[in-house]
Amino acid sequence: METQRRDVTLRFLAQPVDVNFGGKVHGGSVMRWIDQAGYACAVGWSGHYCVTVYVGGIRFCKPIVVGSLVEVEAKVIYTGRTSMHVAVDVLAGDLKDQAFARTTHCLIVLVSVNDHGNPTPVRPWVPQTQSEVAEQEYALKLMEIRKDIEGEANRIQP
Repeated sequence: METQRRDVTLRFLAQPVDVNFGGKVHGGSVMRWIDQAGYACAVGWSGHYCVTVYVGGIRFCKPIVVGSLVEVEAKVIYTGRTSMHVAVDVLAGDLKDQAFARTTHCLIVLVSVNDHGNPTPVRPWVPQTQSEVAEQEYALKLMEIRKDIEGEANRIQP
């Protein structure tokens, strides 16, 4: 059986086109990078086209400045029947001093789809280490929190 990758890292320089009015990289640019890394990770795991169905818990921890080397790390931390939960961390730093820090974190849920756009099963990911078990527990906990939030949102909608 072919080995499927559960992670991917995208690397590039933050460019002037990514800057907001405050002189830092725009949050929308960071969210686009997160979606791209999540997509690449999910396709690498599933072998199928994937669509993003949820992005949540996004936390902007530190700004990114132009010229920083940006690393967007994505990895599968839970699989459902057709879905993959992908944790994404964005790190950035100055190439000269090699000081990199986490700037953003979030969780994305993507669904694998066939050529007709219908959900298609994915191979289960099974944690092998204590760290991986903790990652999967994190995904499951966030799934329960999302259910509570969705229930509340449905309760107050007209």
